[in-house]
Amino acid sequence: MGPVRRVWITRAQPGAARTAASLSALGFAPVVVPLLTIRPLPDALAAAPDLAAVAALAFTSPNGVEAFTALVPPPGLRDRPVFAVGDATAEAARAAGFAEARSAAGDIHALARLIDAAPPLGLILAPGAREPAGDLPALLPDHRIQRLPVYAAEETDAVPPADFDAVLVHSPRAARALAAILTPETAARRLAVCISAAAAAPLAALGFAEIRTADAPDETSMLTALGKSVRPV
Repeated sequence: MGPVRRVWITRAQPGAARTAASLSALGFAPVVVPLLTIRPLPDALAAAPDLAAVAALAFTSPNGVEAFTALVPPPGLRDRPVFAVGDATAEAARAAGFAEARSAAGDIHALARLIDAAPPLGLILAPGAREPAGDLPALLPDHRIQRLPVYAAEETDAVPPADFDAVLVHSPRAARALAAILTPETAARRLAVCISAAAAAPLAALGFAEIRTADAPDETSMLTALGKSVRPV
């Protein structure tokens, strides 16, 4: 595996654009070819509980914040505390007008621990993906948590870019989409950087020159892993 310059970004927009900006600032050449697209579910509130009964919200991604706040504009629920899986999600919640947003700075297990440490008295609404990467209610069986699908992550049917040295994989769903379209011959000379072990697992059989897993499930850690022992040329 040679020097890494061109880095394929597989995540959906608008996150892909933010990742591209971060890569450019580090001297890499981003290649934006999303394997997923985010589709809001406009009828999501039909399955929602009485919002007046919601004591707090739990978000597992900025996409969930964006989709939910489009359905519930200010000031709706903005006075409720927010539990966020990571810093970017907490920042998105604050930008959407939520006065209190606490970050678990980790994955869904860290989010569950954050909630369990100081649970609200009442229902926790968890707006998120139609096919979530984890089951928050199952992790907190002693608390009242209701999932609310507000968006769907759908495959784009994109083809791999003609030229890339490394690929960033931000989710298990993106990893499965990547594994479905990439050949072992293409993977053999390239680096994959994954946000978690769950995102790395679907790529194991492809024969990448190297698969790296971020030390923490966030993009900062992914970019740190990308820069280990290689430099842009």
